[in-house]
Parts: sequence; structure tokens; C-alpha cells
Amino acid sequence: MATKRRKRKPGRTQVWVGWSDEKLLDLRFKDLDLSLSGTLVESCVEDLGAELEARGVRFRPHVWLSAEWMSPLGVPGIAIPFYLAHPRLARLERRQLLEVEGGTRKECMKILRHECGHAVQQAYRLQRRRRWQQLFGSSTKPYPDAYRPNPASKRFVQHLRMYYAQSHPDEDFAETFAVWMGPRTRWRKRYAGWPALDKLEFVDETMAEIGAQPAAVRSREHVEPLGSNTKTLRKHYAERRGRFQPSAVSSYDRHLRALFTPEADAPDAERATRFLTRNRGEIRRLVSRWTGEYQFTLDMVLAEMIVRCRELGLRAVGDEEQMRMDFAVVLTVNTMHSLYSKSSWVAL
Repeated sequence: MATKRRKRKPGRTQVWVGWSDEKLLDLRFKDLDLSLSGTLVESCVEDLGAELEARGVRFRPHVWLSAEWMSPLGVPGIAIPFYLAHPRLARLERRQLLEVEGGTRKECMKILRHECGHAVQQAYRLQRRRRWQQLFGSSTKPYPDAYRPNPASKRFVQHLRMYYAQSHPDEDFAETFAVWMGPRTRWRKRYAGWPALDKLEFVDETMAEIGAQPAAVRSREHVEPLGSNTKTLRKHYAERRGRFQPSAVSSYDRHLRALFTPEADAPDAERATRFLTRNRGEIRRLVSRWTGEYQFTLDMVLAEMIVRCRELGLRAVGDEEQMRMDFAVVLTVNTMHSLYSKSSWVAL
């Protein structure tokens, strides 16, 4: 029987709600005065608790607001990003980074299950177990600045974008836990014949063993809480955008010339730059669905290609829908080349 959700009280009104983006960006995190009360993510945390209960797990991670999603080392809790605490901040996040990570109930639950995996690992010190180390590796392994995943690998579950389980042993466990936790995932059937199934079986057996036990680590610390963060939103987003920067690609000319027409051959046709500008959002979203890549990274590559179309004087000739699809393929190829040209993918 479905659980009836209780009606939530609207959050308090902040003075900055009506500010322009430019003015809001100069506000410090600590001055946002935010609360999770009455938000979508608050109800998602409640749903997470219900899932843990259904799995026979006694542990509940504590949550707090911070600048980004996080489950810190040694702390069995989950930091929630500030923009999920208010619709105005979610709109700013979308305008700054073109998407809102965790902004829907489905995506928020996926991320919460992943972060809960980290919290469970810390709460019960699972990384100390010999079997954990045999399956996942060493938790003390340094996190890479970048990694190159193998999309065809069956040694890892597939949950969050960019094959994140392949980035580090801790992420491998958190992703495996998230798949195990998800309702109606049928993970035994989904991963039958995969080496990753051994990891899922380990999680299932381990949680059956320790689920009713109290956590060994019970810290309720709030790491990098929003209320003590003096950084401005402007600086935060400048740093975030820097992480998405793909390596430079020397030339897109071959692909662009194959798709578009020289100006001399079709002087009256729509400029390729105009065509791409009109279809920019749709193409970006399409490729993001195909690849799992962040829209901000895709948009940076797309912007470079638009500039090159202008320099080459190209025109858009042909069926518009087909050209959108063809260019989406071109953008996919060039984005992957850009990311792989450093011999590894940028880690999330």
C-alpha cells in the first residue's frame, strides 16, 4: 500500500529571492539562511530511511546543507547541495551549469543511495574487511584527478553517469550499494553472469549480518556546513565550471565540412552558426542522454564548434531534423575525443 505523504509547510521567504542573478552571485553561502524543511530533498531523505528500514538496516545517515553533494571520510552522513533547498537557487544552478544535479525525485534518490553507501561504509568501517578489499580494492588508494572508464566492463555496476564506479574503490562500493538498495532493481537478474554480481552478493550478505547492529562510528559532524562558508556563489561557480573544462581540440574542420556546406555553394542558405544556436539546447540535451556527459562540458565543445563554423563560413543545407541528429553525433565524437585526448576522463 502506498504511503501517504504528509503536507509540507512552505519554507520561509528570503530577501534574496527577487534579486537578479548578478546580485545573488555576490552573496556568501553563509548568508543564504537555508533550511531543508519542506523541500523535495527532505522528503527524499525520508524515503531513503524507509528503504533502509525495508532492507532491515538500522543505520540512518544524518544530513546537512553544504556547497555540494558529499559524504566525508570518517563521517557517516550526507551533505546536501544548497541549490536543492530553494527553487530560486535551483534556477541559478541551471543557468550557471545548465542542469540541476538531483533536481528531480528520481535523480535525487539515485544520488542519496550512492552517498548512503559511503555513509554505511564509514559507519561500519567496511573497508577494513578482507573480503571488501578483495572485491573493491584499497580504500586508501588516492583519488585520481581523472580516470578513463571502460563502458564495456562487467566488473562494475552501472548507476550514476560516466561509469563512476570505475573511478575509485570507495565509489565502486557506493555504486554497488546504491544498486542493491534501489527498489525493484532485480539486480540478480540484471547482473547475472557479471563479475560485479559478486560485489552485490557481498553487500547483500554483509548488510544482512550487520543491518540490525548499531554503527561503530556515530559522529554527527557537519563537514563544510553552509552556515560557516564565507565563499560567494560567484567564486563557487567559477570553480565548478573550471572542473568541466575539456582539453582543447585543435580542429573540428573535417567533421564540420562533411556536415555543412561552404558559403560559396549556398550563399542564401541559413548560416551554420544560426542553425546551431537555434538548436543548441536540444542537441546538448540529446547528447547528454546518449553519453551521460554533463551538459556544461558539451556546451563548451559546442561553443568552440560554432565559432569554427563562423570562421569557415559554413551554411546549413538539408533536412533540419536529420542535420540535428547528424550534428549530435559529431558533437558526441568530438567531446569524447576532447576528454580522451588527455588519456583519461575527467572524474566527477
